[in-house]
Amino acid sequence: MSATTSFDGNKVSKPYYNSEHLMFREALRKFLDKEVVPHLDQWEEDEIVPRSFWDRMGELGFLCPQVSPEYGGLGLDFGFQIVLAEEAGRVGGLGGPGIHTSIVVPYLEEFGTEEQKKKYLPKCISGEIVTAVAMTEPGAGSDLAGIRTTAVRDGDHYIVNGQKTFISNGIHSDLIVVAVKTDTKVTPGHKGISLLLVERGMPGFIRGRKLKKVGLRSQDTAELIFEDCRVPVENLLGQEGKGFYYLMHKLQQERLLAAIGAIVSAEDMLQITMQYVKERQAFGKSISTFQNTQFEIAEMATEVQLGRTFVDDLIVRHMNGENIVTQVSMAKWWITDMARKMAPRCMQLHGGYGFMEEYKIARRYRDIAISPIFAGTNEIMKIIIAKNLGL
Repeated sequence: MSATTSFDGNKVSKPYYNSEHLMFREALRKFLDKEVVPHLDQWEEDEIVPRSFWDRMGELGFLCPQVSPEYGGLGLDFGFQIVLAEEAGRVGGLGGPGIHTSIVVPYLEEFGTEEQKKKYLPKCISGEIVTAVAMTEPGAGSDLAGIRTTAVRDGDHYIVNGQKTFISNGIHSDLIVVAVKTDTKVTPGHKGISLLLVERGMPGFIRGRKLKKVGLRSQDTAELIFEDCRVPVENLLGQEGKGFYYLMHKLQQERLLAAIGAIVSAEDMLQITMQYVKERQAFGKSISTFQNTQFEIAEMATEVQLGRTFVDDLIVRHMNGENIVTQVSMAKWWITDMARKMAPRCMQLHGGYGFMEEYKIARRYRDIAISPIFAGTNEIMKIIIAKNLGL
């Protein structure tokens, strides 16, 4: 068991970290502080990180550390993916590597054929291949069973037609896990869903526009269009018709990562606000001495501590292989909602300066707004919880 530093500067023991995790964290933090932080404002303006960032991440061993050495990985535990999520979250706006490492690549690891693993995983580790997962459509978000993108078998190919939207890593991606309907007649609809591996450059695959977003601006997000796109049958991921099951199977980890991202953002917002109110003078004294400031900070610090304690427990249980879908759904909705509500409170304590782009709280305010929506809306989380409670 090793310790990390909490938002209030104290050392906190983490049951899922050892000295190797902390060495990985130190190396990753140095890399991000040196090679990312100075350029992040420009990347936010460009609304995309450069491809060279991915190359460096792969070169230094920060991508997909969990992949088996058989395919060029390090075979490390989930704790290293947590480090990546937390450090990228600390900087902000760098969700791409986490999506690639901890959300998309695990589909290949678990459901891919030996040929698929050998073909793709080494390049996913090096950064030569950037991945994405394409579920959401213009008319189907949380309702995955309602997707309309079709894949019709034609000899040794599937012919794919449809459109996906809000796809993270959509511009940089070289390999996309695409949810399609291979059987439109079967009921209920989720039984006809399959997953296909679509590669950059496949005939009929068109990358749509890069989407302009309120926040997470340096995280490239795009539309993907398939017009009679020919995908080889060997690019079927897992079994035909099992795609919905595969997606549901992996959503526990994705939603846990969403909760982790939100708690890291909340911790950072609290830390930068505490620092600001101690330095800012009004009426001849620090505004941290005002009772209203102290009450606001005390309330937010309590909520952050509750969220962190919950998340840390779920990380351990997830690493132990437990089924914690209900608890992860609770964490995802409550922590993202808490963090979203914290943002305007922290901005208010910054006064007019909080509305200025040069202050980090402004970017946090923009970025956190999406967290109750992605990885399944918080309304869907509550439906899952209610159902699992027998209601």
